Amino acid sequence: MENYKSKKSGTDRRKFLKLGLMSSVTIVAGSSLISNLSTIGDDTKTSGEKVRLLTPDGKMVEVATENINKYPEALITPAESRKGIPDRKFVMVIDLAKCKNARKCVEGCQKGHNLEYHEEFMKIQLLQNTENEEPYWFPKPCFHCDEPPCVTVCPTGATFKRDDGIVLIDNERCIGCKFCMTSCPYSAREFNWGSEPEFNDKTQPYSPETQVPRAEGTVMKCDFCPDLLRQGKLPYCAQSCPMGVIYFGDKNEDIVTNGDETVRFSQLINDRGGYRYLEYLGTKPNVYYLPPVNRQFPLERGLNHDKEILERYRNVPYIDELLNKKN
Repeated sequence: MENYKSKKSGTDRRKFLKLGLMSSVTIVAGSSLISNLSTIGDDTKTSGEKVRLLTPDGKMVEVATENINKYPEALITPAESRKGIPDRKFVMVIDLAKCKNARKCVEGCQKGHNLEYHEEFMKIQLLQNTENEEPYWFPKPCFHCDEPPCVTVCPTGATFKRDDGIVLIDNERCIGCKFCMTSCPYSAREFNWGSEPEFNDKTQPYSPETQVPRAEGTVMKCDFCPDLLRQGKLPYCAQSCPMGVIYFGDKNEDIVTNGDETVRFSQLINDRGGYRYLEYLGTKPNVYYLPPVNRQFPLERGLNHDKEILERYRNVPYIDELLNKKN
Protein backbone atom coordinates (compact mmCIF):
# COMPACT_ATOMS: atom_id res chain seq x y z
CA MET A 1 0.00 0.00 0.00
CA GLU A 2 3.04 2.31 0.13
CA ASN A 3 2.53 3.36 -3.47
CA TYR A 4 -0.67 5.24 -2.73
CA LYS A 5 -0.24 6.33 0.87
CA SER A 6 0.83 9.83 1.69
CA LYS A 7 2.92 10.69 4.70
CA LYS A 8 0.93 10.39 7.92
CA SER A 9 1.12 13.92 9.19
CA GLY A 10 -1.01 16.85 10.21
CA THR A 11 0.42 18.77 7.26
CA ASP A 12 -0.98 16.21 4.81
CA ARG A 13 -4.36 16.40 6.47
CA ARG A 14 -4.49 20.18 6.31
CA LYS A 15 -3.30 20.10 2.72
CA PHE A 16 -6.10 17.72 1.78
CA LEU A 17 -8.79 19.67 3.55
CA LYS A 18 -7.73 23.01 2.07
CA LEU A 19 -6.70 21.95 -1.41
CA GLY A 20 -9.18 19.10 -1.75
CA LEU A 21 -12.61 19.88 -0.33
CA MET A 22 -11.80 23.59 -0.30
CA SER A 23 -9.95 24.05 -3.58
CA SER A 24 -10.85 26.84 -6.00
CA VAL A 25 -14.53 27.67 -5.55
CA THR A 26 -15.22 25.25 -2.77
CA ILE A 27 -17.24 26.57 0.14
CA VAL A 28 -20.70 27.63 -0.93
CA ALA A 29 -22.16 30.22 1.41
CA GLY A 30 -25.80 31.22 1.67
CA SER A 31 -26.92 34.82 1.36
CA SER A 32 -27.73 34.82 5.08
CA LEU A 33 -24.09 34.06 5.89
CA ILE A 34 -22.77 36.83 3.66
CA SER A 35 -25.28 39.25 5.15
CA ASN A 36 -24.13 38.48 8.69
CA LEU A 37 -20.47 38.70 7.78
CA SER A 38 -20.94 42.13 6.22
CA THR A 39 -22.05 43.54 9.58
CA ILE A 40 -18.80 42.73 11.39
CA GLY A 41 -17.03 45.76 12.86
CA ASP A 42 -13.46 46.76 12.23
CA ASP A 43 -12.52 45.86 15.81
CA THR A 44 -12.95 42.13 15.17
CA LYS A 45 -9.68 40.29 15.76
CA THR A 46 -8.62 37.92 13.00
CA SER A 47 -5.59 35.81 12.20
CA GLY A 48 -5.52 37.08 8.63
CA GLU A 49 -6.36 33.68 7.15
CA LYS A 50 -9.22 33.85 4.66
CA VAL A 51 -11.28 31.48 2.56
CA ARG A 52 -13.10 32.15 -0.69
CA LEU A 53 -16.89 31.89 -0.63
CA LEU A 54 -19.34 31.66 -3.49
CA THR A 55 -22.66 33.42 -2.92
CA PRO A 56 -25.89 32.02 -4.41
CA ASP A 57 -25.83 34.72 -7.10
CA GLY A 58 -22.38 33.58 -8.25
CA LYS A 59 -20.23 36.30 -6.69
CA MET A 60 -16.85 35.49 -5.15
CA VAL A 61 -15.96 36.95 -1.74
CA GLU A 62 -13.12 36.44 0.75
CA VAL A 63 -13.98 36.01 4.43
CA ALA A 64 -11.80 35.57 7.52
CA THR A 65 -12.05 32.02 8.87
CA GLU A 66 -12.76 33.28 12.39
CA ASN A 67 -15.90 34.99 11.16
CA ILE A 68 -17.31 31.81 9.65
CA ASN A 69 -17.12 30.02 12.99
CA LYS A 70 -18.42 33.06 14.85
CA TYR A 71 -21.85 32.95 13.22
CA PRO A 72 -23.30 29.42 13.66
CA GLU A 73 -26.80 30.83 13.16
CA ALA A 74 -25.96 31.73 9.57
CA LEU A 75 -27.08 28.46 8.03
CA ILE A 76 -27.74 27.37 4.48
CA THR A 77 -31.44 27.76 3.71
CA PRO A 78 -33.62 24.76 2.75
CA ALA A 79 -33.67 25.98 -0.86
CA GLU A 80 -29.89 26.36 -1.00
CA SER A 81 -29.33 23.00 0.69
CA ARG A 82 -30.96 21.19 -2.24
CA LYS A 83 -28.26 22.29 -4.69
CA GLY A 84 -25.23 20.72 -3.03
CA ILE A 85 -21.59 21.77 -3.21
CA PRO A 86 -20.56 22.38 -6.84
CA ASP A 87 -18.33 19.88 -8.64
CA ARG A 88 -18.17 17.47 -5.70
CA LYS A 89 -19.15 13.79 -5.42
CA PHE A 90 -18.71 12.76 -1.81
CA VAL A 91 -17.80 9.20 -0.91
CA MET A 92 -17.03 7.26 2.27
CA VAL A 93 -14.78 4.21 2.67
CA ILE A 94 -14.92 2.06 5.83
CA ASP A 95 -11.99 -0.23 6.65
CA LEU A 96 -13.49 -3.24 8.44
CA ALA A 97 -10.04 -4.59 9.35
CA LYS A 98 -9.51 -1.64 11.71
CA CYS A 99 -12.89 -1.54 13.46
CA LYS A 100 -13.00 -2.75 17.07
CA ASN A 101 -16.47 -1.39 17.94
CA ALA A 102 -15.07 1.48 19.99
CA ARG A 103 -18.35 3.29 19.19
CA LYS A 104 -16.64 6.67 19.12
CA CYS A 105 -18.07 7.26 15.65
CA VAL A 106 -21.56 6.71 17.04
CA GLU A 107 -20.96 9.01 19.99
CA GLY A 108 -19.36 11.73 17.86
CA CYS A 109 -22.31 11.67 15.48
CA GLN A 110 -24.81 11.78 18.35
CA LYS A 111 -23.09 14.76 19.90
CA GLY A 112 -22.74 16.61 16.60
CA HIS A 113 -26.39 16.06 15.65
CA ASN A 114 -27.86 16.52 19.15
CA LEU A 115 -29.21 12.96 19.27
CA GLU A 116 -30.44 10.99 22.24
CA TYR A 117 -28.60 7.88 23.48
CA HIS A 118 -30.98 5.53 21.64
CA GLU A 119 -30.89 7.51 18.37
CA GLU A 120 -28.10 6.40 16.05
CA PHE A 121 -27.34 7.65 12.56
CA MET A 122 -24.25 5.42 12.56
CA LYS A 123 -24.97 1.86 13.66
CA ILE A 124 -22.33 -0.74 14.53
CA GLN A 125 -23.64 -4.13 13.49
CA LEU A 126 -22.14 -7.58 13.89
CA LEU A 127 -21.98 -9.59 10.68
CA GLN A 128 -20.97 -13.16 9.98
CA ASN A 129 -20.58 -14.16 6.34
CA THR A 130 -20.66 -17.93 6.84
CA GLU A 131 -21.01 -20.35 9.73
CA ASN A 132 -17.29 -21.16 9.60
CA GLU A 133 -16.10 -17.54 9.63
CA GLU A 134 -15.61 -15.33 12.66
CA PRO A 135 -18.02 -12.38 12.93
CA TYR A 136 -16.76 -8.84 12.41
CA TRP A 137 -17.85 -5.31 13.33
CA PHE A 138 -19.71 -3.44 10.60
CA PRO A 139 -20.27 0.35 10.91
CA LYS A 140 -23.33 1.30 8.86
CA PRO A 141 -24.37 4.90 8.06
CA CYS A 142 -26.82 6.02 5.41
CA PHE A 143 -25.31 4.97 2.06
CA HIS A 144 -26.38 8.10 0.11
CA CYS A 145 -27.29 6.02 -2.91
CA ASP A 146 -27.16 7.27 -6.48
CA GLU A 147 -30.47 5.45 -7.04
CA PRO A 148 -32.16 6.05 -3.66
CA PRO A 149 -35.56 4.35 -3.29
CA CYS A 150 -36.32 6.69 -0.38
CA VAL A 151 -36.40 9.67 -2.75
CA THR A 152 -38.66 7.88 -5.21
CA VAL A 153 -41.37 7.03 -2.67
CA CYS A 154 -41.44 10.33 -0.76
CA PRO A 155 -44.81 11.98 -1.56
CA THR A 156 -43.80 15.51 -0.54
CA GLY A 157 -40.24 15.86 -1.82
CA ALA A 158 -38.94 15.97 1.75
CA THR A 159 -36.24 13.44 0.89
CA PHE A 160 -34.04 14.63 -1.94
CA LYS A 161 -30.69 13.91 -3.59
CA ARG A 162 -28.19 16.64 -4.37
CA ASP A 163 -25.72 16.97 -7.22
CA ASP A 164 -22.83 16.23 -4.84
CA GLY A 165 -24.28 12.79 -4.04
CA ILE A 166 -25.70 13.56 -0.60
CA VAL A 167 -29.27 12.53 0.27
CA LEU A 168 -30.97 14.84 2.78
CA ILE A 169 -34.34 15.21 4.51
CA ASP A 170 -36.21 18.51 4.82
CA ASN A 171 -38.28 18.11 7.98
CA GLU A 172 -40.33 21.18 7.06
CA ARG A 173 -41.76 19.06 4.24
CA CYS A 174 -41.71 15.68 6.01
CA ILE A 175 -45.19 14.49 7.07
CA GLY A 176 -43.95 11.41 8.92
CA CYS A 177 -45.55 8.87 6.59
CA LYS A 178 -42.47 6.60 6.94
CA PHE A 179 -42.60 5.51 3.30
CA CYS A 180 -38.88 6.30 3.08
CA MET A 181 -38.14 4.13 6.12
CA THR A 182 -39.93 1.11 4.68
CA SER A 183 -38.34 1.55 1.25
CA CYS A 184 -34.75 1.79 2.54
CA PRO A 185 -33.18 -1.69 2.27
CA TYR A 186 -30.47 -0.70 4.75
CA SER A 187 -32.70 0.49 7.63
CA ALA A 188 -30.69 3.69 7.77
CA ARG A 189 -33.41 6.00 9.08
CA GLU A 190 -34.68 7.06 12.50
CA PHE A 191 -38.09 8.43 13.44
CA ASN A 192 -38.33 11.35 15.83
CA TRP A 193 -40.92 10.27 18.37
CA GLY A 194 -40.69 13.52 20.28
CA SER A 195 -37.57 13.33 22.43
CA GLU A 196 -36.01 16.68 23.28
CA PRO A 197 -32.18 16.70 23.30
CA GLU A 198 -30.41 18.94 25.76
CA PHE A 199 -28.73 21.06 23.08
CA ASN A 200 -31.52 21.34 20.51
CA ASP A 201 -31.19 25.08 19.92
CA LYS A 202 -34.47 26.32 18.46
CA THR A 203 -33.23 29.90 18.19
CA GLN A 204 -31.28 29.04 15.03
CA PRO A 205 -32.98 29.03 11.63
CA TYR A 206 -33.70 25.51 10.40
CA SER A 207 -31.51 23.90 7.75
CA PRO A 208 -31.71 20.36 6.32
CA GLU A 209 -27.91 20.35 6.35
CA THR A 210 -27.82 20.25 10.16
CA GLN A 211 -31.28 18.80 10.94
CA VAL A 212 -31.41 21.29 13.82
CA PRO A 213 -33.75 22.24 15.34
CA ARG A 214 -35.50 18.87 15.33
CA ALA A 215 -39.15 18.35 14.50
CA GLU A 216 -41.30 15.75 16.24
CA GLY A 217 -43.01 13.29 13.91
CA THR A 218 -40.39 13.51 11.16
CA VAL A 219 -37.65 11.21 9.86
CA MET A 220 -33.91 11.68 10.53
CA LYS A 221 -30.74 10.01 9.27
CA CYS A 222 -27.00 10.27 8.58
CA ASP A 223 -26.40 13.28 6.36
CA PHE A 224 -22.63 13.13 5.69
CA CYS A 225 -22.41 16.39 7.72
CA PRO A 226 -22.61 18.82 4.76
CA ASP A 227 -22.33 21.80 7.12
CA LEU A 228 -18.85 20.55 8.07
CA LEU A 229 -17.95 19.79 4.46
CA ARG A 230 -18.59 23.41 3.55
CA GLN A 231 -15.89 24.30 6.08
CA GLY A 232 -13.45 21.74 4.69
CA LYS A 233 -13.88 19.45 7.71
CA LEU A 234 -14.49 15.70 7.94
CA PRO A 235 -17.87 14.33 9.11
CA TYR A 236 -18.27 13.80 12.85
CA CYS A 237 -17.91 10.02 12.59
CA ALA A 238 -14.59 10.21 10.70
CA GLN A 239 -13.26 12.85 13.09
CA SER A 240 -14.18 10.80 16.15
CA CYS A 241 -12.88 7.35 15.17
CA PRO A 242 -9.60 6.70 17.05
CA MET A 243 -8.59 3.86 14.72
CA GLY A 244 -8.86 5.67 11.38
CA VAL A 245 -11.58 3.31 10.18
CA ILE A 246 -13.55 5.91 8.22
CA TYR A 247 -12.14 7.60 5.11
CA PHE A 248 -14.05 10.44 3.46
CA GLY A 249 -13.48 12.53 0.39
CA ASP A 250 -14.33 13.53 -3.14
CA LYS A 251 -14.73 10.88 -5.82
CA ASN A 252 -14.30 13.48 -8.56
CA GLU A 253 -10.83 14.31 -7.24
CA ASP A 254 -10.18 10.60 -6.51
CA ILE A 255 -9.00 11.32 -2.98
CA VAL A 256 -10.12 10.33 0.54
CA THR A 257 -8.71 10.81 4.03
CA ASN A 258 -9.26 9.48 7.54
CA GLY A 259 -7.51 12.46 9.06
CA ASP A 260 -4.13 10.72 9.39
CA GLU A 261 -3.50 9.52 5.86
CA THR A 262 -4.65 10.76 2.49
CA VAL A 263 -5.00 8.21 -0.30
CA ARG A 264 -6.28 7.77 -3.82
CA PHE A 265 -9.84 6.50 -3.63
CA SER A 266 -9.66 4.35 -6.77
CA GLN A 267 -6.39 2.69 -5.84
CA LEU A 268 -7.51 2.06 -2.27
CA ILE A 269 -10.61 0.28 -3.56
CA ASN A 270 -8.69 -1.70 -6.20
CA ASP A 271 -5.78 -2.75 -3.98
CA ARG A 272 -7.92 -3.73 -0.99
CA GLY A 273 -10.84 -5.31 -2.81
CA GLY A 274 -13.34 -2.64 -1.82
CA TYR A 275 -17.03 -3.34 -2.33
CA ARG A 276 -20.48 -1.86 -1.75
CA TYR A 277 -22.88 -3.53 0.68
CA LEU A 278 -25.78 -5.36 -1.01
CA GLU A 279 -24.74 -3.86 -4.33
CA TYR A 280 -26.97 -6.29 -6.21
CA LEU A 281 -29.97 -4.23 -5.09
CA GLY A 282 -29.05 -1.61 -7.68
CA THR A 283 -29.14 1.39 -5.34
CA LYS A 284 -25.52 2.35 -6.16
CA PRO A 285 -24.34 3.34 -2.66
CA ASN A 286 -21.63 5.94 -2.11
CA VAL A 287 -20.25 4.09 0.92
CA TYR A 288 -17.59 1.46 0.21
CA TYR A 289 -16.13 -1.23 2.49
CA LEU A 290 -12.68 -2.75 2.70
CA PRO A 291 -12.91 -6.46 3.68
CA PRO A 292 -12.10 -7.50 7.28
CA VAL A 293 -8.90 -9.35 6.41
CA ASN A 294 -5.80 -9.26 8.65
CA ARG A 295 -7.84 -7.62 11.37
CA GLN A 296 -5.97 -5.45 13.84
CA PHE A 297 -8.07 -6.30 16.90
CA PRO A 298 -9.69 -9.45 18.30
CA LEU A 299 -13.47 -9.43 18.17
CA GLU A 300 -13.92 -9.50 21.95
CA ARG A 301 -12.34 -6.02 22.22
CA GLY A 302 -15.69 -4.70 21.03
CA LEU A 303 -17.67 -6.26 23.86
CA ASN A 304 -16.58 -3.83 26.57
CA HIS A 305 -19.88 -1.97 26.68
CA ASP A 306 -22.95 -1.83 28.89
CA LYS A 307 -25.56 -4.57 28.87
CA GLU A 308 -28.00 -2.65 26.67
CA ILE A 309 -25.43 -2.44 23.88
CA LEU A 310 -24.25 -6.03 24.31
CA GLU A 311 -27.76 -7.46 24.05
CA ARG A 312 -27.90 -6.25 20.46
CA TYR A 313 -25.29 -8.84 19.53
CA ARG A 314 -27.05 -11.87 20.96
CA ASN A 315 -28.12 -14.80 18.79
CA VAL A 316 -24.72 -15.11 17.12
CA PRO A 317 -23.36 -18.39 18.57
CA TYR A 318 -19.80 -17.13 18.88
CA ILE A 319 -20.93 -13.95 20.64
CA ASP A 320 -23.36 -15.75 22.93
CA GLU A 321 -20.48 -17.88 24.15
CA LEU A 322 -18.31 -14.83 24.84
CA LEU A 323 -21.10 -12.96 26.60
CA ASN A 324 -21.94 -15.95 28.77
CA LYS A 325 -18.32 -16.08 29.88
CA LYS A 326 -18.43 -12.39 30.78
CA ASN A 327 -21.53 -12.99 32.92
